[in-house]
Amino acid sequence: MRIVWQLLTVVLANLIGGQIVYSLDGSPWLQLVLGLLVSVLAVLAYGWVVRRTEHRPSTEVARKGAVPAIGRGTLIGLALFGAVITNIYFNAHYEINGLGSPTGAVGLVGLMAAAAVTEELMFRGVLFRVIEERTGTWISLTLTGVLFGAMHLLNANASLWGAVAIAIEAGGMLAAAYAATRSLWVPIGLHFGWNFAAGGIFSTEVSGNNTPQGLLDTVTSGPAWVTGGDFGPEGSVYSVLFGVLLTIAFMWLAHRRGNLVPLRRRAGKAAATTTLPR
Repeated sequence: MRIVWQLLTVVLANLIGGQIVYSLDGSPWLQLVLGLLVSVLAVLAYGWVVRRTEHRPSTEVARKGAVPAIGRGTLIGLALFGAVITNIYFNAHYEINGLGSPTGAVGLVGLMAAAAVTEELMFRGVLFRVIEERTGTWISLTLTGVLFGAMHLLNANASLWGAVAIAIEAGGMLAAAYAATRSLWVPIGLHFGWNFAAGGIFSTEVSGNNTPQGLLDTVTSGPAWVTGGDFGPEGSVYSVLFGVLLTIAFMWLAHRRGNLVPLRRRAGKAAATTTLPR
């Protein structure tokens, strides 16, 4: 029953918090404040329900080391998306026409923070962690990645390829970041940094969500396999490539640290190999 209570808690935080923050479009400063508030409250709610249902400290959201870990994740996300935009610039068409909406970028900080926190609590904090206990790291990474990609089919400009790309590049990468660190702070920072770079800085579409304009006034055009088309750069082959490379790096680190959980075989299988006395 613990997964039910944990999922219920974070899903409610996602739905209620998301509705509040999205409804404030046009009030960027209020969106910033309430987005950050939703993020903090969601983490507190997650920590509370984990302690109540698992009778252990919620170490994956421990306050010690949270700020530098979020900072590291954010820098990785910003750099990774910057690499994607650089490749789009050289292989298709990405043009900066000047400033877009600095206040819009402010609001996107709150919006992207709330989305990153609630989605990481749901997919990596609850689903990946609990499934991993029963199936091992690799199977859990695959299953939760597929679920994460499928969730994006609900977005306004969704596409099947976009959902597949998200499953590979983000679902795998963020789960691997958690496996490597055994903390939710790095994947939260990585998720936020990637999304904010996409929408808040470079003013591109984020996961086909009709994202408001961010800091820069930009135009993107060219082959969909390079730009991601209406889904945004997350549907670009470069996003998939860089996401896979970072997933491999995180999984190597998880292996080196002894953080990979092996496939759990049924006890009955081992018992079946024993011979009965004659």
